[in-house]
Amino acid sequence: MTTLPKHLTIALRLAEWGIPVLPLREGKGPMSNCRACRKNACGGRANMKTPGPCACPAPCHAWAAATTDPDILTSPAWAPAWQEAAAVAYHPGGAEVTVVDLDNADAIAWARRTLPVTSTVATTRGEHWIYRGTMTSPNAVRPGVDIKSLMSYARWLGTGTGAMAPLPDVVRALAVKEPAAVRPASRPVTASVPVGGGECPHRSPAYLERGIAMAEQRIKEAPEAIHNAVYRMFLAVLSAHGQCGCLTDGHIGRLFKAAQEKGESLRHCEDAWTNARTQLGM
Repeated sequence: MTTLPKHLTIALRLAEWGIPVLPLREGKGPMSNCRACRKNACGGRANMKTPGPCACPAPCHAWAAATTDPDILTSPAWAPAWQEAAAVAYHPGGAEVTVVDLDNADAIAWARRTLPVTSTVATTRGEHWIYRGTMTSPNAVRPGVDIKSLMSYARWLGTGTGAMAPLPDVVRALAVKEPAAVRPASRPVTASVPVGGGECPHRSPAYLERGIAMAEQRIKEAPEAIHNAVYRMFLAVLSAHGQCGCLTDGHIGRLFKAAQEKGESLRHCEDAWTNARTQLGM
């Protein structure tokens, strides 16, 4: 009776759970592309940044090769990769989750002060905080913090501890870079409530209240770069609640008050609000 390689056994179990997996070589990198796929000569897999016709049976193209199909995982084309594999990786976006990768003690301390509690997995240098939901996958969103979700892979290091929480606005906001400051307007800028009309996604008024309260708290706790913190929180609130007409002047007033108590000027608040609305096309 043939014994399966250890990492393949783990991969098959994850595939049963609906988690797309792939082998990693020594050094945590994906397997090298085969000769036909080198330098993306094949055009890439259909869900890569550059869509193409690649139907390579080998685990080429990193995260895009991740699969839950046991026939592919145990195929002859994948066998050499499993023999060489030093670890198993998974595609968080394909599993409908987002991994906040915390690389050191300072990053972990920041997360414990800032992010909602969720499922946590210990890593070699830090922790993975895993949330239910997907987003883009930027690196270095702050010192020692990467985000892995869509079009990315993360090492499988176990199920971890704790219940998985929904992906919060504060994590989504980390992926947004503040645009260049707008030129001063010829007339005073006033913050306005977006016109609603979209379907309301909120389960209850308490959901909106928690979002506003969290944004206030994040602004008050911002240790530095207050302009960026205010803009990101404004953007997060508008992204989550700006399309359905739930926001009121009172909610905006609370956010402005929190920013001004932190030292932000009224004009900067208005500019940040305007920039956030412009970024979202409101």
